[in-house]
Amino acid sequence: MSLAELPLFFALTGVAMYAVLAGADFGAGIWQLLAGRGEPGRRIRNHAHHSMSPVWEANHVWLIFVLVVLWTAYPIAFSSMASTLAVALAVAGLGIILRGTAYALRSGTNTDAEARVVDTVAAVGSLITPFALAAAAGGIASQRVPVGNAAGDLFASWLNPTSIMMGILAILSSAYLAAVYLAADARRGGDPALVESFRRRALIVGVLAGAQAIASGFVLRADARALFDGMVSMPAVLSAGASIVAGSATIALVARRRLNGARVTAAIAVSGIIGAWALAQNPILLPGLTVQQAAAPDSALLPLVIAIVAGGFVLFPAIAILFRLALGGTFSSTAQKRQTTSHATTPTGARRIATGRGAAAMLAVGTPSLVIGEADWTHAVGVITLCAFVVLAFCAIDPGASKEDNSVP
Repeated sequence: MSLAELPLFFALTGVAMYAVLAGADFGAGIWQLLAGRGEPGRRIRNHAHHSMSPVWEANHVWLIFVLVVLWTAYPIAFSSMASTLAVALAVAGLGIILRGTAYALRSGTNTDAEARVVDTVAAVGSLITPFALAAAAGGIASQRVPVGNAAGDLFASWLNPTSIMMGILAILSSAYLAAVYLAADARRGGDPALVESFRRRALIVGVLAGAQAIASGFVLRADARALFDGMVSMPAVLSAGASIVAGSATIALVARRRLNGARVTAAIAVSGIIGAWALAQNPILLPGLTVQQAAAPDSALLPLVIAIVAGGFVLFPAIAILFRLALGGTFSSTAQKRQTTSHATTPTGARRIATGRGAAAMLAVGTPSLVIGEADWTHAVGVITLCAFVVLAFCAIDPGASKEDNSVP
């Protein structure tokens, strides 16, 4: 893999992460819309909200990452995509705003009727965002985004058979991922009724998504023949085959109630589709523009790759801690009720408070040094102190320390 291709590999990895993690979040919003009325519907909506609320915002880090990498590494291609697909991207942005607004407003609802209104807003955002983003990807895959500023049609570029097919598949995949994840979370929470409810939903939508994926082949063959030929050829066919095997395994695991394994295979199935698309289109990025031709100079690519690798040492531990906290139940009200004494009264609590204050001091010094300072030495101070902030912040919120603190009877 050449230096020109490496940022694209990182960007596609970010796309896969966003499709899996944010896809599950959007799917949860869809299930809030389809939960129904009465006590069972209320429990489904509440479970979907509480399972995703600790992590939904972090999922969008991957979208930001993808946009920044494409913008920096392939500026000509990025400007062509962003301008031609401006309407689709605007629709996706609106959906993300609606989803985030619903999360903020739901905690202030007082009645089931108010919660249903907020959940409906969340569902609208959860439907239009994956559809618009996948439709935009369909426009790129079907070669409807030419090189140039707004050189393509603002609507036909993402409202065409391939794009619509991919948009529908994205919605079904999101609902499928969410049903699998929410079933596993319900089991962890000890709610057998919710486990069965979401397990049935996963089986139904899994079959629908599989049927849609098969139908997609016929659509691609008629509307984007070059892409279809690439996906049934080596090596893309291997990635597509892995997706089919993983999708089939997920349905089998859900049917046998092995939900933790199903979460992994469901993620592999979605990632396999993205990998097959990338391999089928390689080396063409846009019509008449290869990856090598679109890439920025090496003087820009090398620092970008270094920054991505270095950033990974910060991002992945942070994501891991976040999910560990969420999956471990640290955010639950039960854990909070067990905190009958102040953290400051225990040695561990005192150390965490002191560490937190140190992290705040490093942030206060590092931010202006890096952002406002112009001399090289101020930038060096900013980098060092912000790295110290990250380390101290991780120590202050360490899940192991949290469990120790919460053990007070």
